[in-house]
Amino acid sequence: MLTMDMATQIYTTLKQPDLKYLSQDDFKPVLQELLATHPGLEFLQSTPEFQERYAETVIYRIYYYMNRSGNGHLTLRELKRGNLIDAMLHADEEEDINKVLRYFSYEHFYVIYCKFWELDTDHDFLIDKENLIRYGNHALTYRIVNRIFSQVPRKFTSSVEGKMGYEDFVYFILAEEDKPSEPSLEYWFKCIDLDANGVLTRNEMQFFYEEQLHRMECMAQEPVLFEDILCQIIDMIKPENDSYITLRDLKGSKLSGSVFNILFNLNKFMAFETRDPFLIRQERENPTLTEWDRFAHREYIRLSMEEDVEDASNGSAEAWDESLEAPF
Repeated sequence: MLTMDMATQIYTTLKQPDLKYLSQDDFKPVLQELLATHPGLEFLQSTPEFQERYAETVIYRIYYYMNRSGNGHLTLRELKRGNLIDAMLHADEEEDINKVLRYFSYEHFYVIYCKFWELDTDHDFLIDKENLIRYGNHALTYRIVNRIFSQVPRKFTSSVEGKMGYEDFVYFILAEEDKPSEPSLEYWFKCIDLDANGVLTRNEMQFFYEEQLHRMECMAQEPVLFEDILCQIIDMIKPENDSYITLRDLKGSKLSGSVFNILFNLNKFMAFETRDPFLIRQERENPTLTEWDRFAHREYIRLSMEEDVEDASNGSAEAWDESLEAPF
């Protein structure tokens, strides 16, 4: 009940008097206060541009998971249903901001931002299809990237036609790297549901899988035929009706994220097929971590190691790599 009361209090304090919802801008004072007072974020005080990016990223993450209607209007009901209040209390008590995995981790922000920066080759803060196809070592199919850019799963906030902005990328990377979460299942379901009739049919799944099959053949991998894949998917999801899959079916299965990997992410499909023992051990050791938490941890270590190598080769011990400062 305490959390509920706090939610109402925060909602009333932050929202504009004439509105019945919280906009993203309403959270800016919260992030400004956190950046000014949290010991784990003190080191950012000399780089206001990064403070701004951190704040934006945290807000986008909050809206991705909590604003389930996706309209940018966070209601009191959504605030009460979500885990933001618990995360805020955790951030208040915990000196190491990276231990606050929900929303506020600096390491998580750093991974998202660096991933975007790696793809944004001309550094205009926009990404096109050819940039995104390079994501995850060319893991995704052209067909799924086309669906993302048709703005079916989510309308882009970018005002430049054919380009994805930073906020759009944050939504994409959370959907891609946290596939079992409900917002992610909804995102990818819309992509595969070509006729938007609320069910995934054999033909729709086959349309996306065809490209995976072609890629396997090009890589001289033994192709897994669609008939076998379909049986595997039905076995994994156990839908109410074997002739199609609903969003409700997917939300009722722990293996739903893997179904989407089978259909359009070749690298993750291969890892799933070989049942990577390293990943299985990780899951057993930390069952409370989400797929996103594990991904962000691995990527942060990789990025830190790359930066250490670069610093050593440049004979530099700068706090920020120059290439990361470039967009500002």
